Amino acid sequence: MMNKKTASLLCTAAMLVSAATGCTAEAAPASEPASAAQTAAAAAASTKIPKYVFLFIGDGMSYPQIQLTNYYLSAAQNEASPKTLSVDGENKTVLQSENHLAMMDLAVTGSAQTYDSTSFAPDSASTATSIATGFKTWSGSINVSEDFKTEYETIAEKLKEQKDYKIGVVSSVNLNHATPAAFYAHQASRNSYYEIGLELIESGFDYFAGGDFNQPTGKDEDQTDLYTLAEEAGYSVVKTTKEAEALTAKSGPVIVIEENLADSNAMPYDIDLQDGQWALADYVRKGIEVLNNDNGFFMAVEGGKIDWACHANDAASAIQDTIALDNAVKEAVKFYNEHPDETLIIVTGDHETGGLTIGYAGTNYDTFLTNMDEQKISYAKFDSDYVSAYKENKTGFDDVMKDVTELFGLTAPTAEASDGSSKKDNADSHPESGDTGALMMTQYEYDCLKAAYDETMSRTGEEEEFSQEEYVLYGSYEPLTVTITHILNNKSGINFGSYAHTGLPVEVLVEGVGAENFAGYYDNTEIFQKLADLTGVK
Repeated sequence: MMNKKTASLLCTAAMLVSAATGCTAEAAPASEPASAAQTAAAAAASTKIPKYVFLFIGDGMSYPQIQLTNYYLSAAQNEASPKTLSVDGENKTVLQSENHLAMMDLAVTGSAQTYDSTSFAPDSASTATSIATGFKTWSGSINVSEDFKTEYETIAEKLKEQKDYKIGVVSSVNLNHATPAAFYAHQASRNSYYEIGLELIESGFDYFAGGDFNQPTGKDEDQTDLYTLAEEAGYSVVKTTKEAEALTAKSGPVIVIEENLADSNAMPYDIDLQDGQWALADYVRKGIEVLNNDNGFFMAVEGGKIDWACHANDAASAIQDTIALDNAVKEAVKFYNEHPDETLIIVTGDHETGGLTIGYAGTNYDTFLTNMDEQKISYAKFDSDYVSAYKENKTGFDDVMKDVTELFGLTAPTAEASDGSSKKDNADSHPESGDTGALMMTQYEYDCLKAAYDETMSRTGEEEEFSQEEYVLYGSYEPLTVTITHILNNKSGINFGSYAHTGLPVEVLVEGVGAENFAGYYDNTEIFQKLADLTGVK
């Protein structure tokens, strides 16, 4: 068996695969001149003001995340109901794909570029600022000018002050994290969590729901608890599902915190949800009930853990959280169907995360996306529930492999499958039969995993810097865990090229009043401008 250094060097090549994506648009065919009646109808439609506005932001979600999720659902359907075609007496399976996501069926499609004042590969604070206010700023800053002297008013603040809309902010991560904060806070640094929390309370918004506050008593833990201040300001603080279920439009301003907090005190990954636990869609459904009124409402909803999963190169978790966001969109679509002349739904992303590609060198042109079903747990839960115990108990690799097989489907190679050839890789990636349906690793993949296990077991948690080789292989994540997801991703025919954000444009998918204004290719600041124009705020 090769040593750890050799295995690490060999792994480097496999983990460095990236790709570019693009989008093209064909010009619409010329139409017949509009009649006077049609022109009048169009003018009347254009003057409508959306009374109910939903803005969904998939953090880290660009075209690759949406398309991968849709292809994954298509692959499952193809396996359940395969279409076969007889060619020269041989039955061949024909791939089929349709829109399985509600967001893909929204009437209007646009694209937005995402650069900020710092980078063409921006962060969530600056891109959410652009969406919420129409201004560019530095990566890491929220709703302030580049010289930090001017605070930008957000679309949510404008709608609250000028139109008396009720306002809701929902996130699967912490409520004072960058993206939700971009609708109510103004800070030079997104890391000023306590100050952001104070602004949340001062906003007077009507409904907050999602993960716990970061640093609720300040960085030094010596400030007045944010929840105490919220209650003093008139908010009800709800921390159980039972209490949340009882909320109504008469409940007054409320902050709802997920009862079953997970990593970083955020909501659990959707892949980790247990029966009876609320998902993002439940918080949107309840938000509609709490916010619904004759004057109107605006609800910003973030699928924040898509980003976290892609940072960690955990494709299976990213897919499930993209589905979770889509389920939340379905709640808005239900409301739209009841109020089609008064509702606007926008689904977009702030940036792409991870350099996700559909296609991997080791599987050539093939994808085996139902392999993702073998993963039963997120990378974060595997770290907290398993890896920490391995370190404490000094668990041997053979015992670790039993969990890897149970939770991710990967098995050790047999003597016949150890040559590591490309053909064998492809064949082993998609077993057609077998008692467990597990994915057999090649010797090369197995050695990569063993080297990562050794690296994980040798780390103390106090490491401040990593070599270039270590970072390329593992990023800032547990070597064992991220290598497991890399191998499963690659056997499925997909790959990540980064542990950070990229510069891809994001989708803008829209339905409802004024939706036609969001077609085309434009800057993300235009999302704010189009919303402001439609709602008539100054």
